Amino acid sequence: MCAALQKQGADEAQKLAESLATFLPRAEQVVAQTVRRIFAGEQVPAQEKIVSIFEPHTAIIRRNKAHKPTEYGHKVWLDEVEGGIVTRWQVLEGNPSDKEQWEPSLEHHTQQFGRPPNQASADRGVYSSANEAIAQQKGVQRVILPKPGKKSEARKQHEKQRWFQQGRKWHAGVEGRISVLKRRDGLDRCQDHGEKGFARWVGWGVIAGNLHVIGQKVAARA
Repeated sequence: MCAALQKQGADEAQKLAESLATFLPRAEQVVAQTVRRIFAGEQVPAQEKIVSIFEPHTAIIRRNKAHKPTEYGHKVWLDEVEGGIVTRWQVLEGNPSDKEQWEPSLEHHTQQFGRPPNQASADRGVYSSANEAIAQQKGVQRVILPKPGKKSEARKQHEKQRWFQQGRKWHAGVEGRISVLKRRDGLDRCQDHGEKGFARWVGWGVIAGNLHVIGQKVAARA
């Protein structure tokens, strides 16, 4: 059918041929993965699945949350500095561990500002003894990575220190600003198309959020 349509000179026929060439392989993949999963009882790896025929780049994200164990889309990693400015954003491929994003964040900050941050914090999903050591080796004075699960008495005392607790409160503010980016600046739902469109949407949302923060600070000083 596609070959026959391509032989026709009409623009409508050419557009239809392009659409069929795009969507037929995706439909075949959906059928194939359904047969594997339902009829063969096979656990199809996430990287071999297609979960959106219109946006095939959509990833399966395991959140490990009771109310929402699985989401579809992309993980977006944001680096923020004091003052509420996002200095780096990254659309991650697949469903990588948050632990993998710690070192790139520190390296980018050092490259951007010419020195490591005095304080660096993240949530429990980023904690590992290796990540703490990496930050210390790079010159970070205060590393605030709360350890999940059971803690030793020494670890409990470490996390009870005043600077650690204050850092945790500051990080809670970061979570609030992410919520604002979603609600006010459009990062809750992408309305562009394709991988490049997704990245473009996130980038413009971050820029809009930063401009809003800068505007508020300028107005406060006026």
